[in-house]
Amino acid sequence: MSTTNEKRRHLDWLAAKYAQEIIHKTEDEKASDVDNTVTKALGVLQEDGIYACALFLKSRPQAEKPRADAIMAEMLNLLGELDFDWGRLPPNRAEDVLRYITEKVTSDKLERLLLAKETLEHMLIYARYGAKARKADEEKKEGEGG
Repeated sequence: MSTTNEKRRHLDWLAAKYAQEIIHKTEDEKASDVDNTVTKALGVLQEDGIYACALFLKSRPQAEKPRADAIMAEMLNLLGELDFDWGRLPPNRAEDVLRYITEKVTSDKLERLLLAKETLEHMLIYARYGAKARKADEEKKEGEGG
């Protein structure tokens, strides 16, 4: 088995692991709300990059803040597990998060940045599917009267 395939599987595992954490941390929220926030974050990430996605998540209104903070926390956790020696993760304050992403993640080598972005995209896609699965379960439960 090639080292490249092993690394890809590891990145996929990290994406799945942190997607599950997002779903777990938002279990008290409506699945459709979680899906909505994750989908918007994914769109920003894909169109404008990691910094823009972090800025988007840190600027959410109060009603959306718990979901956005859970997503941002797991994005940072995933970035921290990439073997890029980006240093200690910042506290959850917007200023610290944005500085970390600017100084450590986006200023790094292009190949690493693209790999980080791709892995974060996979994480958000998995989280989106997780929210949709939870929404289907919620709808089934409502349909059964309970």
